[in-house]
Amino acid sequence: VYVGSGGAPEGVLAAAALQCIGGSILGRLLFRNNDEKGRAERWGISDLNRIYTTDDLAKGENVVFAATGVTDGTMLRGVRKFPGGAKTSSLVMRSKSGTVRRVEATHNFKRKT
Repeated sequence: VYVGSGGAPEGVLAAAALQCIGGSILGRLLFRNNDEKGRAERWGISDLNRIYTTDDLAKGENVVFAATGVTDGTMLRGVRKFPGGAKTSSLVMRSKSGTVRRVEATHNFKRKT
């Protein structure tokens, strides 16, 4: 179960991740004021109370989700610097195949341009 609140971009990212692992999400827009409602209407959103599904937010048969930790979190470690480089932890998922990859990468700054 995924429960949270945030902006529309966060909802799309959550939907993409859940689409990749066979999960689902329901979401709707929450407006803090009339300015935000007006902006949504100008963008062509006519039903301000619509409930969006996973497929509404992350369409397609080949959705890909990727995330790299910047700071330490519950799912990913943050960037770990060392002299001349850094290590990163990433999660990459694909809906078509159901593949979930964890990538631990070492970056050598001396060789990067």
